Amino acid sequence: MGKKHVIKKTEEEMIKEGEQLEKALSKEPKVSKVAAVREGKIHIFSSYNNTIVTLADTAGNVLASKSAGKLGFKGSKKSTPFAASKIAETLGAVAEKMGIKKFQIIVKGIGSGRESALRSIANQGFEISSIKDITPVPHNGCRPKKPRRL
Repeated sequence: MGKKHVIKKTEEEMIKEGEQLEKALSKEPKVSKVAAVREGKIHIFSSYNNTIVTLADTAGNVLASKSAGKLGFKGSKKSTPFAASKIAETLGAVAEKMGIKKFQIIVKGIGSGRESALRSIANQGFEISSIKDITPVPHNGCRPKKPRRL
C-alpha cells in the first residue's frame, strides 16, 4: 500500500465553496398554489449521512421537501446540525408562503440533525401541536452472528 494522499483545500477554494452555499440558500423557494391549507405535518428524517425534511398536509400529501444535498452541502457536511437547521429554515419559508401556521412534527432516525432541525422550526414562530418520535427500535431483532474463533 502506498502513502495516503490528503487533499487540503486552499483559502480560495474554501471561499468559493462558501459562496456557492450562500447562493443556494438565497434562492427564492418555489411554491405551487395549494388549496388553503392551515395545518401541516413536518417529517424530519435524520441519518448518519443526511437530513431530509418534508412538509405535508394533514392527509399526508407532500407539499415540499428539502435535503442537505439540495441546498448545496456535500460529503460529511450534509450530516451536520448546521445543515439541518438551514434545511428547516428554508422549509419554514416555504410553509410561510403557503400560509401554514400549525404543525405536527414527526421525527425519525438517529442522526445529529434531528434536534437542530426541530429547534429551528420552533424558533421561526410556528405553532407546534405535537412532536412524535417514530424511530424504529428492534424488539430483540435478528439473531446475532456466531462468535468468531481464532
